[in-house]
Amino acid sequence: MRRALLFLASLLLLAGCYDTPESAGGTAGGGPGMLAGAPAQSFAVRRTDGRTDGLANYRGRVVLMNLWASWCTPCREEMPALERFAREEAGKVVVLGVDQGESAGVAAAFARERGVTFPILVDESEQYGSTYAAIGLPTTIVVGRNGTVVRGIDGALTLAQMRAAVMPALAAAAAPR
Repeated sequence: MRRALLFLASLLLLAGCYDTPESAGGTAGGGPGMLAGAPAQSFAVRRTDGRTDGLANYRGRVVLMNLWASWCTPCREEMPALERFAREEAGKVVVLGVDQGESAGVAAAFARERGVTFPILVDESEQYGSTYAAIGLPTTIVVGRNGTVVRGIDGALTLAQMRAAVMPALAAAAAPR
């Protein structure tokens, strides 16, 4: 019985945190990829610096929003590329980290240890994760200037994949109206 419970607990942990992004362009039966074109939802939550913030505060800008947790191994591995992307694309793309289900103290310590400079929202009730159909962590959502979801991706991304994910939003933002 104990082995069965350990096996089940292991499966649940693996299901909640994996590192394989969706295949290019596919929605794989659901998840955040199915939200492309939908209005981006926002929730006012605390940041690690104590201020209240939410996705709506960045309307008019291209946003790469990354849902993560400190216990998630792929999230930990992805964070250096996310920080590099945030620094390289500053002024063109806003990077928002959204910690899922942890306290501000845990999220702040994680970010500080990794030298994260982009804003970290603390979503203790996991509103963003459920709204954006996160199948696992990390999950990345690209939001266009017009406030709609451009792309949603489950799984860790490389720096090159982050650049490719925001390209359509940047191109649309630059298109003449």
